[in-house]
Amino acid sequence: MTETSLASIRQTLEAGLTPLALELEDESHKHAGHAGVMHDHKGANRGDGGITHLRVRVISPSFTGKSRVERHRIVNGLLQGEIARGLHALAIEAKAPGE
Repeated sequence: MTETSLASIRQTLEAGLTPLALELEDESHKHAGHAGVMHDHKGANRGDGGITHLRVRVISPSFTGKSRVERHRIVNGLLQGEIARGLHALAIEAKAPGE
């Protein structure tokens, strides 16, 4: 993982969600060599050194009244650029304040 990619992802999520709490965990190293992630555009060998597998834990007022699916769609939408560049897997834990 490059710190630049992680910083960029953090900035994108902070701008889009105004979170009360945000944790990002690069899990790319756990998947290196797996058959489904061997191609540069899909896997741990991503050519730009960016993140391929990411865990996001976020608490945001933006999620109030939203279903789990809606929350995931919001996060996926915000990270569509990273997904297009090779973010292969995204684990999301999205909560509203007080949950």
